[in-house]
Amino acid sequence: MPESSSEHEAEVLASCQEAIGYTFRKLELLRSALTHTSGANTRQDSFERLEFLGDAVLGLVCVEQLYRRFPEYQEGEMTKVKSAVVSRVTCAGFSKDLALGDYLFLGRGMQPSGDLPSNMLADVYESVVGAIYLDGGMKAVKKFIEKHLDAEIDRVVNDAANNNYKSLLQQVAQREFGGTPRYSVLDEQGPDHHRSFKIAVLVSGKRFTAAWGPNKKIAESRAAQNALAEIDSQPIPFNSEDS
Repeated sequence: MPESSSEHEAEVLASCQEAIGYTFRKLELLRSALTHTSGANTRQDSFERLEFLGDAVLGLVCVEQLYRRFPEYQEGEMTKVKSAVVSRVTCAGFSKDLALGDYLFLGRGMQPSGDLPSNMLADVYESVVGAIYLDGGMKAVKKFIEKHLDAEIDRVVNDAANNNYKSLLQQVAQREFGGTPRYSVLDEQGPDHHRSFKIAVLVSGKRFTAAWGPNKKIAESRAAQNALAEIDSQPIPFNSEDS
C-alpha cells in the first residue's frame, strides 16, 4: 500500500482491527505490525522485531495446546506436529484468511497485496501476533491464535493418524528447510508382479535414509517416516537394507 494520509491510515487500521477481531489500546503497535521495511523510515519502525516476537509466541501457544490436548504424545511427536502447524506456509494461509496483505504499509514500487509473496504474508501474521501479545497479553493473543490454530492442529494430527506421513513431511520440510520433498527410486527388486522399491526423500539437496516397500506408495510413506525421524533426531523406523 503506497504512503497514505493520516485519515486513510486511520481507516486502514480500523478495518484491520475489525478483520482480526481485536481492538488495540496502543494503536502504534498495530501500525508497526503492518509496516514492511520498504514503507518504514527505519528498520526499527518495521514489523521485523514484532515478527520475531510473534514467532516465539505462536510456537509457545501451539506447544501448550499440544501438551494439554495430547497427553500421550512424547516430545518427538509434539515437535513434528508443531513444526507442521506453525510452518511459514501455514502462517501465510492464516494471513490470507484474514486478508492482512490488504492492510500492509508498503514502500513505493512494491507489488499490490494480491501478489505479495507467501513469506511476507507469514511475516505480517507473526508480527500481528507479537503486537497483540504486547498490547493485550497472553490471554488476548491466545484467543486470536486459537481461532485458526485449533483446526490446523486437528488437520495435522489427523494426517499423521491416517499415516499421511508425506503430507506431514511436506509441511515440516517447508518449515525446517524452506523446500519441498522429492522422492527418488534408488533400486528395484523382484519380478514385475511382486516388485519392491527402495526410495529416498531429498529436501533442499539433503538425502534422508531410504526405505523399501512392496510398492512405490508404501515405500514413499516409509521414506517420509525415516526423514521425519531424522529431522527430529530420532531412530529411523525402516532400515534401508531391509527389502
